[in-house]
Amino acid sequence: MSELRFDEEVILLNLEAADYTEVLQQMGENLVKHHYVKESFIPAIIEREQEFATGLPTAGVSVAIPHTDAVHVNQKTISIATLKNPVDFVIMGEESETTPVQIVFMLAMDEPHSQLKLLQNLMKIFQEDTFLEQLLLSESVTEMLHQAADKLHLHNFKGGEKL
Repeated sequence: MSELRFDEEVILLNLEAADYTEVLQQMGENLVKHHYVKESFIPAIIEREQEFATGLPTAGVSVAIPHTDAVHVNQKTISIATLKNPVDFVIMGEESETTPVQIVFMLAMDEPHSQLKLLQNLMKIFQEDTFLEQLLLSESVTEMLHQAADKLHLHNFKGGEKL
């Protein structure tokens, strides 16, 4: 079990993608590049999203919370991406109904318990539409990092800096 690392290299602003697989591919490649996950993470997260959709239509800003098995993770983190244009993700628990997602919270957890706790925290903040709108309007990676770290209580991130 590792400490969750949350820093600027896992934040992507205005990501451009044609569809959800491209979003997952780009976010996964970024995590591989920074050694948070193994190469196997990318096909695993795409496959899991196809089997168990993670799109959530929230008040104002739709989100997705893709995640996959811990075996693909080197270092626990959460990657956040705002999308330049909304991308359709199938709604969680639905067969084919989609929602236009604007923010993706990609979880890379190295143990199931920590994933569940983080998912519960995310579900709480998704009910606060003003927070999601603020994230979407973030003008810098640093701004988004601090907003998300504060709201999700992620006060330990790379370099040991405390928020």
